[in-house]
Amino acid sequence: MSSGSSEFLTKFETKSNRVKGLSFHPRRPWIVASLHNGVIQLWDYRMGTLLDRFEEHEGPVRGVNFHKVQPLLVSGGDDYKIKVWNYKLRRCLFTLLGHLDYIRTVQFHHEYPWIVSSSDDQTVRLWDWQQRSCLSVLTGHNHYVMSVQFHPKDDLIVSASLDQTVRVWDVSGLKKKSVGGGSDDHHPAEGAPKIGADLFGSTDTAVKYLLEGHDRGVNWASFHHTLPLIVSGADDRQVKLWRMNDSKAWEVDTLRGHVNNVSSVMFHPKQELIISNSEDKSIRVWDMSKRTGVQTFRREQDRFWILAVHPDQSLLAAGHDSGMIVFKLERERPAFTLNEGGTSAAQLLYIKDRYVRMYEPGSGRDIPLLSIRRASGPSGVPRALAYNEAERALLLCTDAEGGSYELYQIPRDASRGASEAPDSKRGLGLAAVFVARNRFAVLDKSRQILVKNLSNEVTKKLAPPHAATDLIFYAGTGMLLCRAEDKVTLFDLQQKRAMGELTCPNVKYVVWASDMKHFALLSKHAVVLGRRDAQKLEHLATVHETIRVKSGVWEEGSTKAFIYTTLNHVKFCLSQGDSGIIRTLDAPVYLTKVMGNKLFCLDREGSTITLSIDKTEFQFKTALIERNYDEVLKIIKRSKLCGQSIIGYLQKKGFPEVALQFVKDEKTRFNLAIECGNIEVALASATSLDDKDCWQKLGVEALRQGNHQIVEMAYQKTKDFERLSFLYLITGNTEKLAKMLRIAEMRGDVMGRFHNALYLGDVNERVKVLKEQGQLALAYVTAATHGLSDQASEIEALLPEDVKAQVKLTPGAGLLFPPTPIFRDNNWPLLRVSKGYFDGPVQSAGGEG
Repeated sequence: MSSGSSEFLTKFETKSNRVKGLSFHPRRPWIVASLHNGVIQLWDYRMGTLLDRFEEHEGPVRGVNFHKVQPLLVSGGDDYKIKVWNYKLRRCLFTLLGHLDYIRTVQFHHEYPWIVSSSDDQTVRLWDWQQRSCLSVLTGHNHYVMSVQFHPKDDLIVSASLDQTVRVWDVSGLKKKSVGGGSDDHHPAEGAPKIGADLFGSTDTAVKYLLEGHDRGVNWASFHHTLPLIVSGADDRQVKLWRMNDSKAWEVDTLRGHVNNVSSVMFHPKQELIISNSEDKSIRVWDMSKRTGVQTFRREQDRFWILAVHPDQSLLAAGHDSGMIVFKLERERPAFTLNEGGTSAAQLLYIKDRYVRMYEPGSGRDIPLLSIRRASGPSGVPRALAYNEAERALLLCTDAEGGSYELYQIPRDASRGASEAPDSKRGLGLAAVFVARNRFAVLDKSRQILVKNLSNEVTKKLAPPHAATDLIFYAGTGMLLCRAEDKVTLFDLQQKRAMGELTCPNVKYVVWASDMKHFALLSKHAVVLGRRDAQKLEHLATVHETIRVKSGVWEEGSTKAFIYTTLNHVKFCLSQGDSGIIRTLDAPVYLTKVMGNKLFCLDREGSTITLSIDKTEFQFKTALIERNYDEVLKIIKRSKLCGQSIIGYLQKKGFPEVALQFVKDEKTRFNLAIECGNIEVALASATSLDDKDCWQKLGVEALRQGNHQIVEMAYQKTKDFERLSFLYLITGNTEKLAKMLRIAEMRGDVMGRFHNALYLGDVNERVKVLKEQGQLALAYVTAATHGLSDQASEIEALLPEDVKAQVKLTPGAGLLFPPTPIFRDNNWPLLRVSKGYFDGPVQSAGGEG
């Protein structure tokens, strides 16, 4: 690719004050940025969140760096201070003083307890951060020292200065002196004064090479991570490459292209590339071997000041006038396609190292099929792969020339080993997919759909359903899914019309289930499951993710469960909307197939790997949705599913009887049993708990079900005498009512006695209660009305004359008796409670059925 302007894969972007310093964390997805306003920001670039701010510097902070293993970061600013921070404790541990002017860069040594710093005071200083002291001052530059860096392996330091030179310093003498006797030296402080004494004129550090060649001040110099190379960038707008050996260093080449001062320049951690940025508002990528520009990224307004490369991943970051960006130069997702193959076992076709390879997940066989030509530069990376088994044809899509495809024919004997790259048929297009045995569709740059035969000749030209269509996906024979803005449309190529539409933001991949009716749409932060009916697309479920979605596959032989990966998790999504985590990941992987408890994936290097997964949770949830209770019971018996989350889930979804299977805690068992009407388990739990509240709840549920024997027990346990008496009345249990009468008398419960006497039709007792309570008039009326003449005349004699005059008996009054019960013994089935599938096993654990 020419060095024309292009887009990088931006992974994260911030808006802030000018960013002057950047450093990636070696293990966590963090980046620290130091700003021109004195603030240091700690970002999680995966989640896109600001984790912390450190604000103790006065004025711009130009240098910042993470320690390789300790929870430390170091910063240097225009206040002449170097500060060492513990980001776990979220505070500054100490400040190193000594520089006499602005500090430009700071860096931790990867092994020794050292910090190196460069400053406008024309010196480089080495510090021992454990002793909190200055080890050495490196003098020799006669202008501002703009950058300094440790060699990744050797005892060397490279510094760049506005005096137009790059210096390489040998610090092996200092290492012997301060680190060499480290393990035996229990009193390192004793050596400190001596080090202080020979700071200037020290022989511990010496200039090994002086690199001269730039015409203006040098802003940056970096070592290569493995090769004896140095790259430098300067105000003369040039990037220079230098090589060194044991005795000398020399200029190899000059890279020209920037039109303003080069601010920062580094080697790519994994590829033979140099990355530079400049005040000309551009980042440039150079091919190290060809020494030519291969890619340029420009901003409209912002000058670039700093670059950082991740030590292990292909991530870069750049700081500019209004924030920073974390980016990649090219996609790391390998192009692959899975051929389920009607005739043969499943085959994964994928691209690795310029070969199309075939891997059989079942047998583990992995062979190269054919070699392919690949355009140089990031745009030549294959983006998508489509395979037509019937014709052994392969479509390869790349971003080269703004979007292109290549059509290969795989030779019949290719399975014996890779053949040379056959002639491929090429064409331009944003996307290309097979749509029939001998046809494929191309979305060309004018947004027209071209149907071509395998000779690459156009047989049909169609307008897509939306003018904004920018990507097409396979959707079965003669059908396409067309992406336009935030929706996908099912398009029939024969009828030339849209069949259905579904909203989903910026779909990147479509994964079809084996029935070719269910599909998953993957976008950057969402997974949408849907189903295709004859004339429409139906939405089933959507899961939103904060971390990027990477890949997905349908569960083997299922249309209910979809397994997908984010940057750091394997997750599942069920077609009715449930989702969860299956396992965590150390590094991103791309799922290709599920077989049993094995997940077959590709990593970013294009290597096939197999992960073991525990599918219990989503199999359990799928079985519940399908009401496959045999499977549910089987999973309960063999698995370790437990905890509040699964119980809460079952309750929320209306499966309390299933939740009972998991619960040992009696209180939870009782509540679940009441919820699902399992009265026997509830009784067993209530008996065990013997809690008044539980007995009360049990009484209510038992009464609802018409189980008056358990109601009686519950009322007895709660000593609810009124309810108990009424229960005996409605169930016709006169013996127990008589007992209740005696109990009320013993308890001195007057109203209880009266009510029980009323329920029993015991007039003598009612008269007695009224007489005892001084209600003589009522006692007389009751006795006289019910024919107790002896008692009536006794009471009458006691009545005062004025009361006698008021008492009038109602003629023809009769005795009030409760109705005689017809049905006495068994429970009354007032409510039919059907036994669920799970009631049997629970009862055997919880009580008599």
